[in-house]
Formats: sequence, C-alpha cells, structure tokens
Amino acid sequence: MDSLWMAIIGGGGAAGALLLRRAWSARGSDGVPWKWLGWGVMFATFAVAMAAFGSMRGLFIAFSITGVAALAVVASGYELRRRRERKNRSLAPEPIERASTWWRGVLRWLLALPVGLIAAMGIGIFYTAWTGGAPQTRLVVGGLLIPVVWGACMAWTLADNRILRALAFLVAVTAFGFGLAIVRGF
Repeated sequence: MDSLWMAIIGGGGAAGALLLRRAWSARGSDGVPWKWLGWGVMFATFAVAMAAFGSMRGLFIAFSITGVAALAVVASGYELRRRRERKNRSLAPEPIERASTWWRGVLRWLLALPVGLIAAMGIGIFYTAWTGGAPQTRLVVGGLLIPVVWGACMAWTLADNRILRALAFLVAVTAFGFGLAIVRGF
C-alpha cells in the first residue's frame, strides 16, 4: 500500500513540475494560471503525503519523492547542443604560423639571447641602484633578478611576430634600466 501512495506522490510531483515548467515557458501574464495550478498540485501532493504517512514522515517523503520527480521533469528537457568553436582565449597564445626564413630565425635568437641579456642586466643594475637596504643584499637580489627578466625578454621576443617591435622594446628596456642606474649611481 505504501508503494501506491509513493507512486501517487511521485506522479503529483511530476505533474506539478510540468505545470510550473509550462508557466516558466509561457512567461508574462500568460503563465500565471499555470503557475497557480502547478503550485496547487504541489501543495495537494504534500497534503496527500501528510495524510497518508503522518505529518513529519509524510513531509519528508513528499520532499524526497517530489524533488526526484521534479528533477526527472527538468532532466527530460535536456538538450545536447553542439559545441561551438571557441577562439583561443589563452593568456599565452601560440605565435601565428609564419613562413620563417633562416635570417629571421637568426635575428630572433640574436635579439632574444644577447640583447635580452643586456636588457635584463640593465633592469638588475637599476634595481640594485634604486632600492634601499644593505649593499650586499641589493647586489644579490639584483643578480637573482637578471635571469628572471632575461627569460621573460626571451619568451616575449621569440613569441612576438614583429621583429622591429621586439627590438624597440628591448632597446627601450635597456635604455631605461641603464639610464636610471646612471642617474642614481651606486
């Protein structure tokens, strides 16, 4: 007998969820009657459960079964959509496929290795000259900063599609670092 009551409660929960779903899809004033009808069926289902199983046990059974029935109604409307092609929104996108020549490759590596090192040394010396603290600490931190900045300059130079822009950036960083280090002195 209990299974019959549970089937009635499940059917009432599913019917209430279907009516509420219809109210949601109608929207506006067209959905108001469906909304009242859906909530009425839900409350009637809870009243039947409380009458059949007692107040607290019936309320628990009604919440459990009605929730599962409503979830089944919602899951029945699931649509599997095709995935859209997304643009590359990576923070580090791959360099554009470019037709590379041997002289462009050599020029990129010459910019990345020695010119990038000179720019990194400028930043390290600038840091050493302009920060406070003991001279030994400033020298060590400035020296440890050079490989990090050099790696960043190399990565940026090799990934940039425009060689002249990379050259201008490295020259500007070098001038900035050494220029301000000279102004301050050690």
